[in-house]
Amino acid sequence: MFEKKSVENIIESALRRKLENYNPEPAHMPFHTRLLGKDRMALYSFIHSLSTNFGTAIFEQAAKEIADGVFDKVRLQHKIAGRFSSGSQKAITEIINGLSSGKREPNHVKEIAQISAGIQLGKPITKRLRSVDIYLTRGDSVFLLDLKTAKPNVGGFEKHKQDMLEWAAAILYDNPDWNVRTVIAIPYNPYEPKPYARWTLRGMLEIANQSQLMVGREFWNFLAGKDVYLDLLHCFENVGYCMRQEIDDYFKRIGQWRYG
Repeated sequence: MFEKKSVENIIESALRRKLENYNPEPAHMPFHTRLLGKDRMALYSFIHSLSTNFGTAIFEQAAKEIADGVFDKVRLQHKIAGRFSSGSQKAITEIINGLSSGKREPNHVKEIAQISAGIQLGKPITKRLRSVDIYLTRGDSVFLLDLKTAKPNVGGFEKHKQDMLEWAAAILYDNPDWNVRTVIAIPYNPYEPKPYARWTLRGMLEIANQSQLMVGREFWNFLAGKDVYLDLLHCFENVGYCMRQEIDDYFKRIGQWRYG
């Protein structure tokens, strides 16, 4: 059950830790500083630094709090034993090559079926797999969520797709009857109110019907099993309101120290 106060505590604790440990790197920007002021430049630097660890420090923790009780198991940074067959590995290679060349369209059901068909083929292999950001189970269904920034870069995205397929192969190797779903999760839509449109994802993910991509409201509501998106935004707003004076005072001080 989604408890607003628990999520607000997660946000507040993460923000306080960041404020306590923040150590800005030297950056001489005389034109920006004179135009915007020392305190605003300090705030800009802090926001950039905070954004880099929003995923693990806040979004993942909030996701776990929201999903607990809705799913049977909720794990963060879950390690999967990297055991699967060379037949599944061959299927993954064929899928990636087909998507990269444009010879096939992404289709989650067909991709999982192709990997499943190779489970008993070839020799067993072992490979170290990247941890799953958010691992969820409900009955015989397992959801493997890869949490990304709002605007993921095209560089390395083919590798992310391969990681997700290998997660599925490893799960199916030990549990061939399970329903496996791999998803790229993005915490918010930077293009709102327009639909999410990021060309770097196209060609690798089946985007229709949230098959392999959940953005913003769809992602958080999926975790909760109901509409909680606005409630979650209110949690951030409440923490910001309660800590506003503390944050303002902090950046006045750090602005004087950093640029004085």
